[in-house]
Amino acid sequence: MTTIAMVPDIDATGRVAAETWPLPRDEACLEALFRDLFANHWQQITFGPMIQGGAYELRCPAPPTAIHVSGGYFTVHWGRGGHFHLCIGESRATPELIAHRRPGKVELVRGLDRDGHPVTWSLRVENGKGESTLSIYFPNPFLTDEDGLAEIPDWRRLALWHHVLATYAGQAADGRDTLGKGFRR
Repeated sequence: MTTIAMVPDIDATGRVAAETWPLPRDEACLEALFRDLFANHWQQITFGPMIQGGAYELRCPAPPTAIHVSGGYFTVHWGRGGHFHLCIGESRATPELIAHRRPGKVELVRGLDRDGHPVTWSLRVENGKGESTLSIYFPNPFLTDEDGLAEIPDWRRLALWHHVLATYAGQAADGRDTLGKGFRR
């Protein structure tokens, strides 16, 4: 794995709002990443698209009954618990539709508080027109499994973030993740 450099994400005020690691967008890399997350870490992730006017934060209802790639789409099935399809490769469509549907951006994101300290950890996927197709939120040390605020940060909850950062971006933990104070001020 090639080491991927972090890129600062600057907000409208000029403040670094997040640190991002752009990931490869080829079908093989994306299949490996998503298969790892949904097959091996399904209990830990929250996922869904983040769009203007809506944020979908869903949990896997159970272990997937099937995961496969066909026609350029990565699909996860939960039986009666539903399924989803995500375009990650070539599909049977016009060149314009393929360019719109395929990932235009895939990146790991470490969100920062106003002091520049990490408070959120996620994966962001956008299609070729910059529209959100999937966000995956990693366990947060400042939140409980029930999405409440933790009284004391549980730094063990960063294990999946560190696994994904090392495995897919070639980056070891840099020690910055434990500098944040959380959402309580």
